[in-house]
Amino acid sequence: MRNLGRGVIVGVVVATACGGGVKNADTTAAAPAACQPAAGTSAAAPATGAATGTATAMAPTGKTWEVKMLGDASGYKYDPANLTIKEGDAVKFTVVSGPPHNVSFYADSIPAGAQAQLSANMPTPMSPLTSPLFNNPGESYTVSFKGVPKGTYKYFCTPHQALGMHAQLTVQ
Repeated sequence: MRNLGRGVIVGVVVATACGGGVKNADTTAAAPAACQPAAGTSAAAPATGAATGTATAMAPTGKTWEVKMLGDASGYKYDPANLTIKEGDAVKFTVVSGPPHNVSFYADSIPAGAQAQLSANMPTPMSPLTSPLFNNPGESYTVSFKGVPKGTYKYFCTPHQALGMHAQLTVQ
């Protein structure tokens, strides 16, 4: 039992060191820095799933749209909750009220073949298709939709999913 506890602690430390935590500045769609393995270990492949392949982050080439992340006594939501963009555009998610917030795409509801590129276009993800948590109004997170397949992308806020904080965007 003692070894199990140590394993959990080591796992949390490694996960935190490899990109977890709060970001205080606007995050851009540039390729995230790789997390370096500890001495004597090797880097693992990205956790995007064998069927999804790998991809390289692609900077947006079109318009940047803003989606506000809101939470108060009237509810938790993204504004707008439905957005249509073009392939190559970017979406900047900005905390306005009621943090913590994040953006997590439903892996089973995005277009086929989208997971690897979308995940690569998400700077410093907590896990594939999930942004870090943001705790302060004004913090933002920009995701490039360059190179992703056309279709509907449904997403949610992990801390507020049960409170109905979900939305979708359509890439044309």
